[in-house]
Amino acid sequence: MSGILDGKRVLITGVLMESSIAFHTARLAQEQGAEVILTAFPRPTLTERIAKRLPKPAKVIELDVTNTEHLDRLAELVRAELGGLDGVVHSIGFAPQDALGGNFLNTPFESVATAMHVSAFSLKSLTMACRPLMGSGSAVVGLTFDAQYAWPQYDWMGPAKAALEATSRYIARDLGKDDIRCNLISAGPIGSMAAKSIPGFSDLADVWNHRSPLAWDMADPEPTGRGVVALLSDWFPKTTGEIIHVDGGLHAVGA
Repeated sequence: MSGILDGKRVLITGVLMESSIAFHTARLAQEQGAEVILTAFPRPTLTERIAKRLPKPAKVIELDVTNTEHLDRLAELVRAELGGLDGVVHSIGFAPQDALGGNFLNTPFESVATAMHVSAFSLKSLTMACRPLMGSGSAVVGLTFDAQYAWPQYDWMGPAKAALEATSRYIARDLGKDDIRCNLISAGPIGSMAAKSIPGFSDLADVWNHRSPLAWDMADPEPTGRGVVALLSDWFPKTTGEIIHVDGGLHAVGA
């Protein structure tokens, strides 16, 4: 039986650990028939080691999404490996420590600017770096954490995710004429490296233990990975600018 990504070529960012959503997305994409290429920063060698645990070998390219030189060379490097792209996964987010953990009112603009650049503007940067490789029917999929709410400890990553969500809509608007889709998965909390860098993350995640209609397992990134793979596939040909929640349904309920 064929997979839903048979023949697709997909670039995936953010594979840092086996517990990451990006790793499980890469694994599932390969299992569903895709050729996968990974990007990594700041330690490509770490990603290369993790990539060996995937079902098939995957090339790793160093990519700092704030570095113009890295972005400018990306298309050439990917073209040499895969020839083109049918999908791009944006799984990148970062905020300095003074922008997290209850310091919202005291965070300096420099730290806010870093969070916005890496976590939101990079969706546009990455998409446009890959644009020369993408044809009709291609898909960009990013990962967000529901920006409708002010979450405990999340602080300036909240506005950064709100900016990411708006950026996705504008990319969807401007690339729709080329039949390129851009959507986001809004995931529940996963015990990834990024999550563990947020002071008090366990307090935030504990909300899911009490309010999520479906039982939520922080140690299981696969449901989110499946959502990403579904949006990369041809099964959502007319869906763009959308945010699909893979959060156990918590977004749908009140207190």
